[in-house]
Amino acid sequence: MNVLESFSLKGKTALLTGGAGLYGRQITQALSEAGAETYIASRNLEKLQQEASQYSNVTALELDLSSADSIKKTMGEIIERSGKIDILVNNAVTRCACSGWDIPSEVFDESLHVNATATFLLTRLAAQDMEKRGSGSIINVGSYMGMRGLNYTNYAGTDMYTNPYPSPIYFYEKGGLLNFTRFAASVLGPKGIRVNCISPGGFKEDRHETRFSQQYSANTFLGRMANSTDLKGIIVFLASDASLYITGVNVPVDGGYTAK
Repeated sequence: MNVLESFSLKGKTALLTGGAGLYGRQITQALSEAGAETYIASRNLEKLQQEASQYSNVTALELDLSSADSIKKTMGEIIERSGKIDILVNNAVTRCACSGWDIPSEVFDESLHVNATATFLLTRLAAQDMEKRGSGSIINVGSYMGMRGLNYTNYAGTDMYTNPYPSPIYFYEKGGLLNFTRFAASVLGPKGIRVNCISPGGFKEDRHETRFSQQYSANTFLGRMANSTDLKGIIVFLASDASLYITGVNVPVDGGYTAK
């Protein structure tokens, strides 16, 4: 196969959880542009439909990650419509437990149920279908926060993180996602299914204070925060046949932040 052709996703079916957020929009665009029949799914169906309307090969579906029944229903609907699923991108998260250290345990449980349990259930269901063909690619979207502790120097002199003890849940979940990736890769590898993780760096948002953006950027090798296209290439690479001999890895997409 021609090397450029190996990056094509034509003929493949992809499920992306989320699809209209900071990372989701560019992942949707990447999967669509590479030719995949793409399903984007979350609770905010209206917002997803607006995103999907920009593409001829993207369909929005409703998905409640807190519900095992909803996860099973959505996966079944995709397989009924398209006959298979080749690519799963576990991207959607809830940030319900990120407001501080001293929050009720029930809120931590809610966060873990969506960000951890749902990822496991989706991965298991997708793998069951992929196993029938002996191939598939599962991509988990982690974070640089799953690789390192909080760097307070990024926030010095700003009003961000005024609570001296920010919630540990996001670090806990994203750190666990890295080892879940390795575990799933080891279990599913003999079945021809690859499982990898990407760990994006800080995404530049309008709400960020200028001082924070400058301080964070100074802690990267490339001197900037992530933008609205930085994840597209790595998603297509890991989803496609161009990466057929790559599994169980974590790829930091962070401008060198975690290598510094």
